[in-house]
Amino acid sequence: MMGVFKQQNLRETETRQPMCLHHLQEQNLRVFCWCNRCSHNAELEVDLLIERLGALYPVPELGIHLRCSHCNTQDVSTRPAWPSHGGQIARHG
Repeated sequence: MMGVFKQQNLRETETRQPMCLHHLQEQNLRVFCWCNRCSHNAELEVDLLIERLGALYPVPELGIHLRCSHCNTQDVSTRPAWPSHGGQIARHG
């Protein structure tokens, strides 16, 4: 039997929607891309991605459309490019 805390966390996770491209555009953020194979990373502008994929496209799913420019793999993860401040990551929204 699943614990109460785990059940509550699972319900909350299921109802949360992933951050979409329009959220990044509203906050003037870029997309941070990380190659899971060679660790190469880069940031992408949001406007072109919105033109191609739409404003409601989820940021975590962008990696399936990307290829690493360093090692040519398609094993790329994406997230908002949160600004850092003295080694600390600032969260918005």
